[in-house]
Amino acid sequence: MKTPLFLGREPAAWLTLVAVLVKLAVAFGWNASPEVQAAVNAVAAAAMGILIALAVHDGLGAAITGLAQAALALSIGYGLDWSTEKQAVVMTAVTIAVGMWDRTQVTAKVPAKRPLPTA
Repeated sequence: MKTPLFLGREPAAWLTLVAVLVKLAVAFGWNASPEVQAAVNAVAAAAMGILIALAVHDGLGAAITGLAQAALALSIGYGLDWSTEKQAVVMTAVTIAVGMWDRTQVTAKVPAKRPLPTA
């Protein structure tokens, strides 16, 4: 399968641009820790995962869950003060919501077996 292009460029090129722009912003005054910079890049990668999943029509649920995890990590990097329990509850809710939506989108590749007749 060919990698989808976005505005004529491969996803890796866009992610490289984001990483360079983050470094450029830090060089010119953005006071972001290395953890925050990594989290911004993680959110960009997760968002690109969603775009790719949409383009190839596969794995959108996993991409959305990954984006939620990356966004939570970025929020923590920016000072969101949530306990690990609260983070786990939020991610559980996201995973369940995505799973419920995903269930309506999936079609089995083979039909279900017919039940055996009862005597």
